[in-house]
Amino acid sequence: MKQVLIAGMSGAIGLALARRLLEQDSELSVVGLCRDPSSVALSQEQVSRVTLIPWDATQNGSALDVVEKLKAVLPPEAGLDTMIYAAGILHGPGMTPEKRLEDLDAKAFAHAFAVNATGFAMLVQAISPWLRHRGFKRILAVSAKVGSITDNGFGGWYAYRSSKAALNMLVRNLSIELPRKYHPLACVAVHPGTTLSPLSEPFTRSLAQLQVHQPEETADNILRVVTGLTEKDNGTFLSWDGSVIPW
Repeated sequence: MKQVLIAGMSGAIGLALARRLLEQDSELSVVGLCRDPSSVALSQEQVSRVTLIPWDATQNGSALDVVEKLKAVLPPEAGLDTMIYAAGILHGPGMTPEKRLEDLDAKAFAHAFAVNATGFAMLVQAISPWLRHRGFKRILAVSAKVGSITDNGFGGWYAYRSSKAALNMLVRNLSIELPRKYHPLACVAVHPGTTLSPLSEPFTRSLAQLQVHQPEETADNILRVVTGLTEKDNGTFLSWDGSVIPW
């Protein structure tokens, strides 16, 4: 990997991924997308190899704005070999994981789908000119095991579960279409494991019963999956340890 784009780089997982990548390869450069680039903390050495571009998955046209800014620093013919979609939302102002049917809210649903699913599809569409090179391309969407329909035995978390399931379907769809145009390629969804982050912070009591990772551990796990990808993995839903999760 030499040219990597990370969407959601201001989040715990996105930032940890960027830092690890920059530490591992002195020749690698990162394009980071997030709503507030000023919130991204990097070392002075890392900053010189990172281009931060404002992007908001909930805003129409935001992906097209990325294209114009990306062209200025990385011509399409230079290509991207890796795209990681690490943006995601579970809770926020006026939005909490639902426990019952009575808790459902249309605005919360729309917001969850915009961040967790639609933003991914629109971004892949926008950066597709950077996938035309002949090298192996990796497109990875950070999903969640709770988005697995087969694995759902508890219910609840309606907006989060369904938006992550939608993300998984987008990955599956793209894994069929993209190789026709941008071969060789692997487009996969990855469950990062439970990670200590602002997303999981309100659920610390429940986390005591789970295997929980620090963001740096999660980044290491995801990058092991990323670097091990081959064309045979295209269209799969993988866990952080490389095992396959049922859709």
